[in-house]
Amino acid sequence: MSNKIGIILGSDSDLPEMKKCCDVLSKHDISYEILVSSAHRLPHNTAQWAQSAADRGIDVIIAAAGMAAHLPGVVAAHTHLPVIGVPLKSKVLDGVDALYSIVQMPPGVPVATVAIGGSRNAAYLAMQILAIKYPEISKKVKQHKLDTATKAMEKNEKLQRIGVEAYVEGMN
Repeated sequence: MSNKIGIILGSDSDLPEMKKCCDVLSKHDISYEILVSSAHRLPHNTAQWAQSAADRGIDVIIAAAGMAAHLPGVVAAHTHLPVIGVPLKSKVLDGVDALYSIVQMPPGVPVATVAIGGSRNAAYLAMQILAIKYPEISKKVKQHKLDTATKAMEKNEKLQRIGVEAYVEGMN
């Protein structure tokens, strides 16, 4: 199976957060490729990777960056594929700078943006995009939603059965 999702990080320091994204994709047997390529330090490599992504079988790109967070926009400028931006927390402005940078793209260069540190949701959004084209992924997305709903109902049933005090105590 080809790598349906391309994941690009601006720095290896982004790996701990983006591992959560990879874990979601692996759990659902969704193939991906991942690399570190800075929009500022390796601009030509980053552009070439984005330009050739579709030729490698990639259908959706997830681009994660913190601080100035130019990477998702640079990638989106070099591909026709959908790009999902993941703003990452930084020590300076707690990720708000990255969020603003990623979400404020000019017309014609869209980047879908998840929450600060929202790498899991980036994986799920990428899966939903792929579900349009791949029936086997559509089944996985539907099953995930059913599983999530079932867990939520089970939690509510437990709350109703044991009450607030015992439920909260059991959470600790």
